[in-house]
Amino acid sequence: MPIEEDDRPRKKVTHEIGQDLSLLSVEELTERIALLNSEIERLREAAAKKRASKDAANNFFKT
Repeated sequence: MPIEEDDRPRKKVTHEIGQDLSLLSVEELTERIALLNSEIERLREAAAKKRASKDAANNFFKT
């Protein structure tokens, strides 16, 4: 029994900065936007944690 396309595992969506976008469908572009938005949020959260840690250390050593 042949594997139907819906049963095949999907490739993990990845995006390379500067990649040619002309071959991507609207759905693929939308997926990439969602991926990049979630990555931006993850980066912001990591930066906030590092900033808080640095501020706590600075406050500790100032006293």
